[in-house]
Amino acid sequence: MTTAALDQAFVLSSYGRNSTSFVEGKGAKLYDEKGKEYIDFASGIGVSSVGHGNPILTEAICTQAKALIHTSNLQVIAPQAELAERIVTLSGYDMRCFFGNSGAEANEAAIKIVRKYGETHFEKKRYKVITLEHSFHGRTITTVKATGQDSFHSPNFSPYPDGFSYVDQIDAVYDKIDDETVAVMIELVQGEGGVQPFDKSEIQQLAKTLKARGILLIVDEVQTGVYRTGAFLASQLYGITPDVITLAKGLAGGVPIGVAMTSLKDIFEPGDHGSTFGGNFLSTRAGLAVLEVLEKEEESGALQERIVLFDKHLKSLKERYPAYFDTQVGLGLMLGLRASSSEIQQKVLTAAFEAGVIVLKAGRNTVRFLPPLTITEEEINEGFKRFEKAMAAL
Repeated sequence: MTTAALDQAFVLSSYGRNSTSFVEGKGAKLYDEKGKEYIDFASGIGVSSVGHGNPILTEAICTQAKALIHTSNLQVIAPQAELAERIVTLSGYDMRCFFGNSGAEANEAAIKIVRKYGETHFEKKRYKVITLEHSFHGRTITTVKATGQDSFHSPNFSPYPDGFSYVDQIDAVYDKIDDETVAVMIELVQGEGGVQPFDKSEIQQLAKTLKARGILLIVDEVQTGVYRTGAFLASQLYGITPDVITLAKGLAGGVPIGVAMTSLKDIFEPGDHGSTFGGNFLSTRAGLAVLEVLEKEEESGALQERIVLFDKHLKSLKERYPAYFDTQVGLGLMLGLRASSSEIQQKVLTAAFEAGVIVLKAGRNTVRFLPPLTITEEEINEGFKRFEKAMAAL
């Protein structure tokens, strides 16, 4: 049987896949079973942050695998402690970390953190969390409910946990707060919701108001974190100090990992939360290797040069194809072009793939670009050359 046939026969149909199967990757290039080359402007939905086959990451994984892959969290795990220290240092915040395996798990941990705070710090229990429409926080039952998109709240999986509500803009948060509200949970750039950044002054005012009212701020940086927006955290660019931050996607370059970091450093006691696989030797060693690579890319200015070049190409596309694209959106190397309709969006995605460049779909008819943060100038230029070819075919 072919790989596609095996997939159809034995894997649950949770994804709208095409039949392509990749077998190798180098840098920002992927190769399928037939040897066709693709420029990867998606990086596995923002995960392959240092590209494919990165030698530093590969060596770290191989060396660690030969020594020790996993022990339980009942013992101290050296690379986990080292990665926690590195994350906290790079953030500049006074926090501690909990390690899981995904963004959804990180957000689950964040919700448990704020709910325990709401239970233990007030005379009357606080448990409600306000999120934003068009947000995306995961696919577990709780994080689906935290996601502010009705399309995710299918009755097939109900009933959902209560205590979540949504507002359509930052200014509307204030009127939604009541005496049972414990936290507000936001993405600074809504990824699945259309690569939509929020206004910096609005976010700063929100953070200030919440702190004054004793309400916690969770910032979901599952997609924006780990240099995706140009800084280690988007929170740093926005000039705020959240109470809880979540990370995942690009942190370990493809090895599953998730982190909830919080200034509530003593909120959990043994038994409050846990993860069998979270923060094991392999994933945290991979995380350390990724940060080793990306710190140098940011400090040298190479990351900023890529951001400028990518932005230049997108501006050119928007100007040349006004009938197809209305707006350019995003921050850093988390970028998008808003298509004029969902039909045009899908045609662009299909044509690009056929031309050998991988881009992504996002809400609000957005064609999303999440290239590896180590992508070369040659790979950027070649990718846009192919994207232009796709547009010409339309």
